[in-house]
Amino acid sequence: MATPNQLPPGKTPREYYGSELRRLREAAVPKMSQDRLGALTFVSGSYIGQLENAQRAPQLDLSIRIDVALDTDGALERLHELLEYSRFADYFQEAAEHEGRAASICEFAGHVVPGLLQTPDYARAVYLASQPLLMDGDLEELVAARMERQRLVNDPTGPELWFILDEAVIRRPVGGHQVMADQLNHIAALMKRRRLIVQALPFDAGAHALFGGMMSLMTFADAPPLVYQEGQYAGQLIDDNRLVARCQRAYDLVRAAALSPEASLDLILSAAEVHKHAKER
Repeated sequence: MATPNQLPPGKTPREYYGSELRRLREAAVPKMSQDRLGALTFVSGSYIGQLENAQRAPQLDLSIRIDVALDTDGALERLHELLEYSRFADYFQEAAEHEGRAASICEFAGHVVPGLLQTPDYARAVYLASQPLLMDGDLEELVAARMERQRLVNDPTGPELWFILDEAVIRRPVGGHQVMADQLNHIAALMKRRRLIVQALPFDAGAHALFGGMMSLMTFADAPPLVYQEGQYAGQLIDDNRLVARCQRAYDLVRAAALSPEASLDLILSAAEVHKHAKER
C-alpha cells in the first residue's frame, strides 16, 4: 500500500484510489461486479464506476463499507488517508487535481495575485495575513506547495493560461512595496517569455460581471469544463453545464472590458516602479 509520499507518479490520490478499488473488486472471489458491490454498500453500481474512474471523491464511511464487502482488511480505509493528506486546503484539493489535468485555465483575480503567479515572498505575506501565528516550518511547507503548483506555468506542454487581474490586485502592496514590486516584475517576466496572457482590468472600467472576487475556468481535452470559485476559507467546484456557460460569458465580458495584454504589461511595469520607490509604512 502506497504512503502519501510514495504515490505512483502520474496519478492523483483520487486516481490511485480508483485503480486500487477496481483491482480489489476484480480480485475478489468470486469476482464482484460494480452493481453487486454497490448493492452491498448501499450505493449504485454506476457510483462505484465513478469512484473507479476518479470522477467522484470517495468518503471514509463508504471506504469502510467496501472494505467489509471485499474483505480487504481495511485497505481502502487506510488508502483514504491519501485523499486527506494534502498540503493544499481541504476545499482546494479537488480543484488542484483538476488544475493539473487542464488543457486551459482562465482565471479572474479580484483581490489577490493568483497562486500560479505568486512569488514566495508574496505567498508568505498572504498566508501570514490570515494565519499570523503560523510556525515557520508550517509556513514554508505551505509556500512550497504553492510553488510546486507553478510547474504548470513553466511546463511548455502545460495548460494554456490566461489571467485577468483587477487593478486592485496590482496596486495593493501585499507584503510591502518591495515585495509587491518584485511580484509585479515576476508577472511581467512571465508575460515577456510568452508563458501566459495577462490582462489588467482598470478601475475606470467601472462595474463588471465578476465582482465576486475570484473565478477559474478550466477546460479539458477529454471532459466537460469546470469552474472553481473561492471565498474566504471556502471554495466551490461547479460542473453544471448551464452555470459553467454563465461563468464563461461573465469571463468573456470582463475580458472585453480589460486592457489589452500590451497595455496591461505597461500598467504592471509602471505600478512596479511606483511600488519600488514608495516608502514603507
